[in-house]
Amino acid sequence: MTSNPIAETVRSLMPRAKAELTELVAFESVADEAVAPRSECEGAANWVADALRAEDFQDVALLDTPDGSQSVYGVLPGPAGAPTVLLYAHYDVQPKLDESVWLSPPFTLTERDGRWYGRGTADCKGGFIMHLLALRALKANGGVPVTVKVIVEGSEEQGTGGLERYAEQHPELLTADAIVIGDAGNFRVGLPTVTATLRGMTMIRVTIDTLEGNLHSGQFGGAAPDALAALIRVLDSLRGPDGSTVIDGLAGDQVWEGLQYPEEDFRQDAKVLTGVSLPGAGTVADRIWARPAVTVIGIDCHPVAGATPSVPKSARAQISLRVPPGEDAAEVTKLLFAHIEKHTPWDARVSLEQVGQGQPFQADTTSPAYASMAEAMRIAYPGEEMQTAGMGGSIPLCNTLASLYPESEILLIGLSEPEAQIHAPNESVSPEELERLSVAEAHFLVNYARSKQV
Repeated sequence: MTSNPIAETVRSLMPRAKAELTELVAFESVADEAVAPRSECEGAANWVADALRAEDFQDVALLDTPDGSQSVYGVLPGPAGAPTVLLYAHYDVQPKLDESVWLSPPFTLTERDGRWYGRGTADCKGGFIMHLLALRALKANGGVPVTVKVIVEGSEEQGTGGLERYAEQHPELLTADAIVIGDAGNFRVGLPTVTATLRGMTMIRVTIDTLEGNLHSGQFGGAAPDALAALIRVLDSLRGPDGSTVIDGLAGDQVWEGLQYPEEDFRQDAKVLTGVSLPGAGTVADRIWARPAVTVIGIDCHPVAGATPSVPKSARAQISLRVPPGEDAAEVTKLLFAHIEKHTPWDARVSLEQVGQGQPFQADTTSPAYASMAEAMRIAYPGEEMQTAGMGGSIPLCNTLASLYPESEILLIGLSEPEAQIHAPNESVSPEELERLSVAEAHFLVNYARSKQV
């Protein structure tokens, strides 16, 4: 790493960063009371608020958002006339999933093979620590040259839109000249990357009912309409013969023109089993960044354990559909509903419920903020040029911010590179990436302030 005072300061702060991330990871802050007590999210929110107060932030507040979660907000005033930069992260996390697959306790930060393991280390508690490191480095080297607003969301992983609705109701709150979303990641460790596009998402629940009660499969099976079999038919209709997502009326042939993702690299990153083919057509980048993708993320019916020979009366599934840039998530949801109703067999009763939605996002990569970040990345990653990639995941807040503040320049960076395995067991963060990206963010703030000087 290039030797400079900011980089040296960040490096000296890394032991403190590890200790703080350890404390923050310890909160099982899943924004779903069916999974974790609300007190865990409240504890994480208060930890974040205390950290902001310790850095001299003003107007620190826990914002009660419409979905019942809390977002943490604060302002660090800069020099008179300086631009304002909003820094975003979220403290809520995905559930631990199967704890038996974790090699160390999911809510205990554990160092192993040069990485820090634990739920939220990369997505996105580490993103908040990245912001703190950048600001501390600037304060130790002449001061923060911009006014900084920080917003740390409490329900991003649930997709329930609490902060989005709050921002719409209080549009003055998050106004900024530039917005840095710290919830994306480098294309690969050591390759500095900004994310230019995000797929949106719609999440729905499908319930199929066929009988008043379960029936003995020997006495009635073969003529009695099987709710689970009907659901399986519906779910199968969402994919074509090659595995491509197929929704009636929705385009599925979009092409990604930018940075490509070699198939062998993807197979290794995704840990695809030897001999298993990848579904879909086109390049990997087409499939994960530019096209729709459906995933069945849960099914409710008879469990295998304790199963009886009976025809099920009801079955339910939760479906996530990633929406490519250029499409409207609300319109795509209508197409998905219509598709499911059309493809439900045997005139079975089908009910549909939407449980989450977020619009896709496309950034303006020609803005001054991108030039400032590119220069900062060259310093933090000597010998590397900043790359621009897509991301298949969703950050619904991005489109809300773009709509509320059309003049703001939005950049997405973060710690969620492929080895981080976010949303999966054994999530981890590279401390080297945390260090380098903190240096990059600090230099970005300096560069951006300079670019706005008259």
